[in-house]
Amino acid sequence: MSRNFSDTGSRKEHVKITSESKPGFLERLSETSGGMLMGLVTFLLSFYLLFTNEGRALRTAKSLDEGLSLVIPLDSIHSVSQQNEGRLVHLAGALTTSKPLFDPSYGLSIQAVKLKRNVEMYQWVEYEESTEYEENGEIKKETKYSYNTEWKSEVVNSRNFDREIGHKNPSAMAVESFTAVSPNVQVGSFVLSKGLVDKIDDFKQLSLSNLEDPHADVTRGGDYFYHSENPRRPEVGDLRVSFFYAGLSGDDPYLGSADKVTVIARQRGDQLVPYHTKSGDVLQILYPGELSVEEVFQKEHESNTMKTWALRAAGWLTMFVGISLMTRIFYTLGSNEDLFILLTDNVAIGTRKENTILCQLLEEKRKGANAC
Repeated sequence: MSRNFSDTGSRKEHVKITSESKPGFLERLSETSGGMLMGLVTFLLSFYLLFTNEGRALRTAKSLDEGLSLVIPLDSIHSVSQQNEGRLVHLAGALTTSKPLFDPSYGLSIQAVKLKRNVEMYQWVEYEESTEYEENGEIKKETKYSYNTEWKSEVVNSRNFDREIGHKNPSAMAVESFTAVSPNVQVGSFVLSKGLVDKIDDFKQLSLSNLEDPHADVTRGGDYFYHSENPRRPEVGDLRVSFFYAGLSGDDPYLGSADKVTVIARQRGDQLVPYHTKSGDVLQILYPGELSVEEVFQKEHESNTMKTWALRAAGWLTMFVGISLMTRIFYTLGSNEDLFILLTDNVAIGTRKENTILCQLLEEKRKGANAC
């Protein structure tokens, strides 16, 4: 029997105020000097990023053009032709695997390329919001810590909380997440390489509506298995488990027919492996659905263009950050009252010394005139 449960969380919060003396001119100057050095490194890094990105984009474009000129569409995916040995080939068809993937702990199996078990634990999570302000010559920092209970797929270390008492989490999960991958994935008579299998990552959540509760201490609610005495009101440490699959490799009465993919790679016997271009790149392409050669390479060119502009933006942003860090020292020097006071004091001291020396010279000159 399937039941739907709503999550209920509790929220607690407290405020912590810390203060420190306002840094002096020399301390701020030291900080900005370090920032200036870091800014210089960041500025140079931006040039490296922009330069290497342009080279990568050009190399990838050349490799794609080379691949488009050499690729051979296969007439049949169910027979292996020795004439195409070592060549770049294009094929499309349904995924197949030798045997289904199992999770015996929950009595679940599916004919797919990948099966992922995702385990979440009900835990305390800490959030903080900070504001800084100046008061009585000190810099004060007011931090508001709030705590809420949530489902998290990673263990939250409560020992790092500002206040662990009352918000303690278990140090580990009783059930672990994992991803099972089929050892043999094919399209027709061709076996996909590990690199191609890695590209099958369009995970979809698996419905548990047709499954029974696997154990007496496990309750099914919606598309989750709950390790909880009361899933409607979970406690810290309770678990819920969901499943995802990618690359359906057989006809399923509930999920439909096997997924189809399009592959471009080098034929080596009955295997599809990476193809090394003259430009130095590697071609092993996989897309969901059935696509023509032109459609595949158009998508690859579009992906290369998007990646190029994204890295350009990252390079320009890095350059801006570097320039900002390098120029902060001028702001520190130009807006510092201590520096102004220091300079005026030095000028005043210098003026007094000059006046003293001048008076001494005049006095000596007057005494010499009287002696005459």
